[in-house]
Amino acid sequence: MRLPPGYEPALFLFTPRGETLWADGWDPMFPAPASDDTEPGTVFETVHGQQRTTWVVCARMPGRSVRYARLAHGRDAGIVTVTLDDDAAPGQARVATVDYDLTALSGEAAAALAQFAAGYPQFLQHWEEAIADATRDA
Repeated sequence: MRLPPGYEPALFLFTPRGETLWADGWDPMFPAPASDDTEPGTVFETVHGQQRTTWVVCARMPGRSVRYARLAHGRDAGIVTVTLDDDAAPGQARVATVDYDLTALSGEAAAALAQFAAGYPQFLQHWEEAIADATRDA
């Protein structure tokens, strides 16, 4: 997905607190204090409707990538990795790659996960538009 040109720090948009700028309903809750929400080992939870998801920061390369383990209770579990390209010139659009590697925890969840995979390009397009809207005046 292409990020708006000139918005720095771009990786902030994919951190627990950074996503609150553009993701409707995203409200991370930290069970323990987290001054740096990308510190490996940091745990946070999100709730969307009835779905509670627990996230753990697994790894990071400051300004370049962050990897989360996540468990959507009763639905799926796996890893989400966000990586920014290194090729963009200052003031140019950066490209973020968002990889989900998830395993369904039930047959019903497998069908939902297949639907998520089928609609993934549109999912990322929505993110791109939401980020562009949120950073337009930044």
